[in-house]
Amino acid sequence: MTTTATTGPGTHPDFTAEHAAALVGRLRSTFRTGRTKPLDWRLQQLTRLRALLTENGDAIAAALHTDLRKSRAETDSMEIGSTLTEIDDYLEHLEEWLTPRPAAVPAHRFPEGTEARTQFDPLGVVLVISAWNYPVNLLLTPVAGALAAGNAVVAKPSELSPATSALMARLLPAYLDTDAVAVVEGAVVETTALLAQDFDHVFYTGNGAVGRIVMRAAAEHLTPVTLELGGKSPVFVDRDADLAVVAARLAHTKFANAGQTCVAPDYVLTDPVTADALEAALITAIRNLFGTDPAASDAYGRIVNERHFDRVVALLDSGRTVTGGQHDRAAKYIAPTVLADVLPDAPVMREEIFGPVLPIVTVPGLDEAIGFINDRDKPLALYVFTENGTTRRRLAAETSSGALNFGLPISHLAVPGLPFGGVGPSGTGSYHGHYSLVTFSHRRAVLDVPLAG
Repeated sequence: MTTTATTGPGTHPDFTAEHAAALVGRLRSTFRTGRTKPLDWRLQQLTRLRALLTENGDAIAAALHTDLRKSRAETDSMEIGSTLTEIDDYLEHLEEWLTPRPAAVPAHRFPEGTEARTQFDPLGVVLVISAWNYPVNLLLTPVAGALAAGNAVVAKPSELSPATSALMARLLPAYLDTDAVAVVEGAVVETTALLAQDFDHVFYTGNGAVGRIVMRAAAEHLTPVTLELGGKSPVFVDRDADLAVVAARLAHTKFANAGQTCVAPDYVLTDPVTADALEAALITAIRNLFGTDPAASDAYGRIVNERHFDRVVALLDSGRTVTGGQHDRAAKYIAPTVLADVLPDAPVMREEIFGPVLPIVTVPGLDEAIGFINDRDKPLALYVFTENGTTRRRLAAETSSGALNFGLPISHLAVPGLPFGGVGPSGTGSYHGHYSLVTFSHRRAVLDVPLAG
């Protein structure tokens, strides 16, 4: 792909640090005029972003199908629909959220009439670096949050989803204020040039290796960062769970987007007897979703590129194949796969899978499951299937994760009132709904003491 940088009218065929500096300088000049701060401007940009999504559904679906063979139903739900939910939350609540909040003033220390309050101030110019697996949602949701907070924004789509990147580079300038919003396409060279600039916040979605690079670059300017990373999100299945329900929900959430979801269930922990029964239930659940030949199913996606295909295929020998295992490099197809008898140190357990492979690891019981989770990096999410109240309370109290879901993996993303983010190696900071306003704003303390009295 020939990389370009879209900065409103015109493009730079070779994006350099000088181009990046000029771009950020132009957006900062806009911000300093106060143009992005009024509520009306923010609501206008959010309304236009909403129109971008509702008026270009076919084009978005076509681009996502080209990049990931994503189905229209998945596009409408997990890319367009989820982003619209976020935007609608801002449109409904932003004015209320921006209202300054009074703070109590110690009467014995200040004269009568003293007032204190906190207010949300926009940060300035924000850089949003997106990921390729949900290249619409993971770009536009943080962009919407940054605009809601009154910032100017540089949006950097992922070069690994080139059709969607090109579409976003064309659509965003057509709908949004080009004096305050810019899109930069490209790969390492362009991202490096951007990271050398003095932004007021950097928001990155991706893997931990690049997250460290982003954090180091931001540290040069003491720029705050939000890192939305990943990790191995475990699933604990208790022996009292309805395994038909468990299997159906696991299959739906694990194999959506061919497993290329940062919060996808990564592996299952359960006791040996439950594991045996779960194997058969998962075979049925996968067949119900994708038929007997998932390669022919319009609902089943593909791996993004050959490099990721090779990486995931190398994990298939990590256990006994319960179902799946078929793969076709030319088509970037890997069947929905379940592995059993997986050892804790197997290759599939050493890194985030980010593909359609679900390992089952057996443990004697809850104590061992908690120990297993705590011996590893804190995950982006922990998923639990149990009806036992004590088990729920112990997992909530004795583990740490970005999110904790009982009964349905991934579903916390659909609740704008919940923060989305990791902890430790799975990320820092959070966003969605009101939490995006917090992330992309400075909560300013204001104290007003009368001069008289």
